[in-house]
Amino acid sequence: PTAPRALRATPDGPTTATLTWTAARDDTRVTAYDVYQAGVRVHTAPGTATTARLAGLRPGTAYSLTLRARDAAENSSPDSAPAELTTAPAPGAPPNTSPLALRATSARGEITLTWTPPETGAPVTHHELHIDGRFATTVVWGADPPSGRASYTFPAQAEPGTTLTLTLRARLPDGTWGDFSAPHAVVVR
Repeated sequence: PTAPRALRATPDGPTTATLTWTAARDDTRVTAYDVYQAGVRVHTAPGTATTARLAGLRPGTAYSLTLRARDAAENSSPDSAPAELTTAPAPGAPPNTSPLALRATSARGEITLTWTPPETGAPVTHHELHIDGRFATTVVWGADPPSGRASYTFPAQAEPGTTLTLTLRARLPDGTWGDFSAPHAVVVR
C-alpha cells in the first residue's frame, strides 16, 4: 500500500484524541491502519476508516504518532509523516513544558536532532537527552541559546540498523526539569 497522507491528531481532552488522514491506495485493498508511537503499534483501525479515536492517553503529555496502511497479504506501507499531539493537562495541572516537534536524522554514524524549545518565559539554556529511556547527555548553550529551532549532533554509539528511541526535556527557569518531549525513533545509519 501507499503511505497514508495528511495525518492530523487533535486532542479531545486530557486522555483522548482523534486522528484523521487521507486513505492509502493498494492494488487490492487496504484492510487496516496501524497507529505507531516511537515504533510501537498502539492502535489499529479498519481499512475503510479515515479516522480513529485514541483513548487511555496521559494528560498533559506530548506524543508523536505515525500511521501505516496494511493489506490482506499483511504488507505494510511506509510510515506517514508524523503528527504531533499534546493532550490537555488534567484540571489544576501546570501547563506542558515539553520540547516540541523533535526530529532525528541519522547519517554516517551521527544523529542530528532538531526541536523547538518550550515557551518558559525565559531562555532555555539546558536540554537533557535520553536514549531508550536512559539519560545520555545534557546539551548546554550557555548565555545565548538558539532562537527558534534548536539542533544538536552526536555520534551514534550503536550498530547500523539499530533503532533508538529519543526523548528530550528542558531545564526550566526555576531549575527543575520540564516534561519529556514525545518519543522519536531513529534508525542508526
